[in-house]
Amino acid sequence: MGSGGLTGDIYRPLSAAQVSTIHDRALDLLEDCGMTYEDGMDDVIQVLSGVGCQVDPEGRKISFPRDLVKEMIAKAPGEFILFSRDGENDLNMGKDRVYAGTGGTAVRILDLDSGEARQTVLKDAHNVARIVDQMKNIHFFQSPCVPHDLPSEHYDFNIVFAAMMGTKKHVMLGCNYDSTLRETFRMVSRIVGGKAELKEKPVFSISSCIIISPMKFCTQSTRNVLTAAELGIPTTVTSAPMSGSTSPMTMAGTLLQTHAEELAAITLLQAHHPGAKVLYGGLPAMAEMRSMGYQGGAVECGMMTAATHQLSQHIDVPNYCSSGLSDSKIPDAQAGWEKAYTTCLAIISGNNYIHHAAGMLESMLCIAYEQYIMDDEIIGQGCKLLEGINTDADHLAYDAIKAVGPGGNYLASDHTLAHIRKEYFMGNGVSDRGSRDDWIKDGCLSARDRAISMAKNILAQPLAAAVRPEIEKQIRNDFNIYLNLR
Repeated sequence: MGSGGLTGDIYRPLSAAQVSTIHDRALDLLEDCGMTYEDGMDDVIQVLSGVGCQVDPEGRKISFPRDLVKEMIAKAPGEFILFSRDGENDLNMGKDRVYAGTGGTAVRILDLDSGEARQTVLKDAHNVARIVDQMKNIHFFQSPCVPHDLPSEHYDFNIVFAAMMGTKKHVMLGCNYDSTLRETFRMVSRIVGGKAELKEKPVFSISSCIIISPMKFCTQSTRNVLTAAELGIPTTVTSAPMSGSTSPMTMAGTLLQTHAEELAAITLLQAHHPGAKVLYGGLPAMAEMRSMGYQGGAVECGMMTAATHQLSQHIDVPNYCSSGLSDSKIPDAQAGWEKAYTTCLAIISGNNYIHHAAGMLESMLCIAYEQYIMDDEIIGQGCKLLEGINTDADHLAYDAIKAVGPGGNYLASDHTLAHIRKEYFMGNGVSDRGSRDDWIKDGCLSARDRAISMAKNILAQPLAAAVRPEIEKQIRNDFNIYLNLR
């Protein structure tokens, strides 16, 4: 078992009164200002109209009565499980239980041998899955990169197949098309033994950016989410406003807009599929006002992430968030502090599903194999904070102190031997805790050097049979599978 599922809620940037104010004003915003939408959503909007939304087709405006929003939000489950295939890494979503993992749509990767940035391919997704499978503190796999070596219409089921060939942890897909989602469902049902088995224990889920900030529904992403709910697959409804660009410059204003967008998205989903398993996917961030680029590594992003968990818990819906979005281009000190701050803030505030927490660089444009190893260490230390300090009789060690006595030492104490491997965070080996002489003797390696070596060792291991060979053969015969493992 890994470190996932510990309880957060240590840090709350908003008071209870501030949470209530943001929630109430978001309801006002949906009623008075409303949402707009892209072309091709007439059937979707008709359902909203049928449950009580006020729709202006000419102005493309949907107004959401506050009582209707409250009614629909209440239909969403407050807790549910994102299942793993081995049963050892299930994610129990809800309350303040914390899990962190991968994510992203990176377009390049730092090559493990040359260190140079190159385009990402499908094999990279598979290799990341293999690394994730070995990391104790990376709790799930979410598709991390764009596979440039296959057509976009084949992305979804190929990414999920590549992932499931590398790990049995839960897999989330950044879904591209509702049609290929159906193919993905059909393929994964083969792996788990049938469609009924998959619906009972969904071992994959989807994330879809249903909102184009500010306050606009995206047609394709909306269809992806509705198809997932129809199939019984849990979904995240995401909105990703950037303060100063697609949301107000202030953190409070960005949180207000984010919450309104999430309430609208969850209302739409529950109106179509009452009781659908959904994650509140508010991902507020900042725009870099000189370049207008995405800035995800700022400490304020961590603060807003903590606040979104409070807002999601106010409506009793599990949440999905981001951390670890360093603006650094390589795994360096800047990446370290940006990732540590945002990930620890996300963890100690109790966020349920923290994606992007591992592997990301260059504001989501790049990943690095070695960064996953380093981020596993950061996530693990963040989760250690949630354990607190045990002060029961055994841990208080009164009897051990008496037994050793004044002037003694604890090196041979039974109490030391009982706790030496459990009391303190041990890490995965990427951090150097030896002497300078040993460090020099080992070649003066940096943390990045050690992480590169560890990643190479993982990828050099023989492939484990994550999918039964006969099932793999059937899938390769019936689907356009591009992953070559030879």
